Amino acid sequence: MRHVIALDVGGTGMKAALVGPDGELLYEARRETGRERGPDAVIASILDFAAALHAHGLAEFGEPPAAAGVAVPGIVDTEKGVAVYAANLGWADVPLRDMLAERLGTLPVALGHDVRTGGLAEGRIGAGQGADRFLFMPLGTGIAGAIGINGAIEPGAHGCAGEIGHVVVRPGGVPCGCGQRGCLERLASASAVSLAWAGASGDPDADAADCAQAVAAGDPRAVAVWRDAVDALADGLVMAITLLDPRTLIIGGGLAEAGETLFTPLRAAVEERVTFQKLPTIVPAALGDTAGCLGAGLLAWDLLATEVSA
Repeated sequence: MRHVIALDVGGTGMKAALVGPDGELLYEARRETGRERGPDAVIASILDFAAALHAHGLAEFGEPPAAAGVAVPGIVDTEKGVAVYAANLGWADVPLRDMLAERLGTLPVALGHDVRTGGLAEGRIGAGQGADRFLFMPLGTGIAGAIGINGAIEPGAHGCAGEIGHVVVRPGGVPCGCGQRGCLERLASASAVSLAWAGASGDPDADAADCAQAVAAGDPRAVAVWRDAVDALADGLVMAITLLDPRTLIIGGGLAEAGETLFTPLRAAVEERVTFQKLPTIVPAALGDTAGCLGAGLLAWDLLATEVSA
């Protein structure tokens, strides 16, 4: 059976699959990234994992994978196939596409940014199906975004499009690691809510999921923390709506797991803020933590289609 390798590299773990032509997951596997061993060890782990997937595909389906798609965090030059920078993995200017192609016997390899790759999957086969314009936003440790246009993801002139987490929504506010103050991700990410709720509750181990449960139970301290996060998120989304005019907003990541505890007040807050803008549909992501891996498979199939048409 014809298939491709799909590999999603995260800060702590790697999710992988062999994916059929129709997007079917034929085989799935996970491994630790091992970033505590340093960037060279992380790169070796990626190459070893890809080689193991290649061998499994050959043994299981009687032919080698036709291509590979790999999603990585940080700044990515997709044209050159270079992982430019990733703070959480400690690497810089890694020619990962060429390294993988060499390890896999000159197999065609597509390299993508993790969030944009996840957005590609959500747009084509997830919550954004049928939407010609969408914005995918996972609310996790930070906040990033993927801008979907007619089935493809817009990378921007320098590969940095969609970094909505660093839109300033509270000028002069909390410092952000990017050098600005009051960035959206310092106020409305899952980690920001966890930090705020730990302080408000007096429990240093409390997290965003605990805050959501406390909101549902009517705890006024949790309600105040949650409202601040929702208000900041709504302000950021209205900026995005004004600039991008998306048909659908897809919200994923850890904070979205709160379900309607998040979506009901968020939809109301966005609706209150729009004036002339058209209100998009605001929906939860559908693919969970498999989005990046599925998107990597789509990158691989797209690469093959491009090569055939060329």
